[in-house]
This record gives sequence, C-alpha cells and structure tokens, in this order.
Amino acid sequence: MLTNAKAVHHPHDHLRCVNSALARARALCSARRARLTPLREAVLRLLWQSHRPLGAYQIQQQLSQINRKAVAAPTVYRALEFFLELGLIHRISSLNAYIGCPFPESDHSDMFLICNDCGNAAEVSHSHVNQLLMQTAKRADFQLASQSLELYGQCAQCRDLADSGAQWVR
Repeated sequence: MLTNAKAVHHPHDHLRCVNSALARARALCSARRARLTPLREAVLRLLWQSHRPLGAYQIQQQLSQINRKAVAAPTVYRALEFFLELGLIHRISSLNAYIGCPFPESDHSDMFLICNDCGNAAEVSHSHVNQLLMQTAKRADFQLASQSLELYGQCAQCRDLADSGAQWVR
C-alpha cells in the first residue's frame, strides 16, 4: 500500500506473464514427456503471479489457502525440483527463494536485479556477461557448472516513488 496518492504507477499485466509461463511449461513438459500435474501448475502459477521471489514455505502456505487443505512441504519441494530440472525456475540463493525463468531452454547466466525496497526481482541476461564468466573460469582452469549473479539496488518504480515522496508500506 502506498502512503502518497501522487506516486507514479507503472501497470503490469501479471496474468500475461502467468499465461505465457504456463504455455512454455506445457510445451516443454509435452516435449520431454514430463507430467505437469495440477499441483505443479499451481506452484508455477504462484511463482509467476508477481515478480517477487517466493520461499518454499510461502508457496506451501498459499497453496494451502487456495486448496483449503494442508499441502505438505515435501510436495512443494518436489514440485520446485521438477521445475528447476526443466529450467523453468531459478533459485535465488541469498533469499532462499524461487522465481520463474523467462528464458527456459536457452543457455544464459542467471543474473537477477533485486529491489531492496519492494522485493521485486527481474532476470536479465547478456551474452557479454556469459562470455566473461566462461572466460574467467577457463583462465582459472575451472569447469563452470552454473552461475548466478544477484545484484541488489532500487527498481525504477521505487525510485519514482521515492522522488514523489511516497513510500511502500509493508
């Protein structure tokens, strides 16, 4: 909730993100003959309903509220592992949380821009960064298995809010 009515608002259609992610997941699961169960789909839907990384227990609580019955933590972790293996989500280590991947099936570095104020995260990728990471690892005679960069700062919306004098109230 905002404390100042003059705040700048940047609308975003999360439903479009959700539908696109689910379509990618269905296509990928079909191609790999993997089973996208209703529970797995619900987990992926929750991860894409905002751009805030979610922890497994947050997902568990939300699923329990949606289903009106308890969902066991191991069930959530199995769904998360399923999506991690398919490349449909990423784990943000510093937050011990998960976020949907907009680039499944493409070779890319996991770079996340995470807002300190609102908690939104955006995954970005740049071929020069990928090359730099691979070259650096090669120079060190290190076989790179995966990489993840987590960059913290302030998103444009929060900067606009700060400039207008408004603040996020959590």
